[in-house]
Amino acid sequence: MKNNQIKIEKESILSDNWYLLKKIDFQFKNKKDEWEKVSREVYDRGNGAAILLYNPETKNIVLTRQFRMPTYLNGNESGMMIEVPAGIIENEDPEISIIRETDEETGYKISEVQKVFEIYPSPGAVTEKLHLYIGKYNANMKAHEGGGLDSEHEDIEVFETSFTDAESMVKNGEIKDAKTIMLIQYARLHGII
Repeated sequence: MKNNQIKIEKESILSDNWYLLKKIDFQFKNKKDEWEKVSREVYDRGNGAAILLYNPETKNIVLTRQFRMPTYLNGNESGMMIEVPAGIIENEDPEISIIRETDEETGYKISEVQKVFEIYPSPGAVTEKLHLYIGKYNANMKAHEGGGLDSEHEDIEVFETSFTDAESMVKNGEIKDAKTIMLIQYARLHGII
């Protein structure tokens, strides 16, 4: 249902180099019941999916480490981020997308996932909706080394760690990625591991 308190007047494309950056000129009805004109830049990079892979027997999880330019530009000296496997949804169901991304990034061939929730990670500027999942894995599911796709210029390190160590990495600031922290907290709150 559309919000009748919002009137979009104009959309202008500012950049379509990597993803789509738009300027949106709109009016909204404020608390005084008056129409107010506003402009905002909105970045549309598509929707994504992420997963916490966990092994209930070993109490381990699978994480990735890769360079993230935006964090490098904003104070992360190495630019490296520890994250759960994730990726952009490519004209497919989010569940199929995360199963594909898991294979590409980690080398694990999983077939079952459980959706836990959807989030807007940066609703003030980015349109992206993230679909968050959990899924079981074991050593027999490892089909290849993973590491991402060369065609997408991915250079992803894959590693396994104990759930307890991952919680410590959140606590000491080694893990700063929001989706990863949310999924680790979800697993703790729901007794997954």
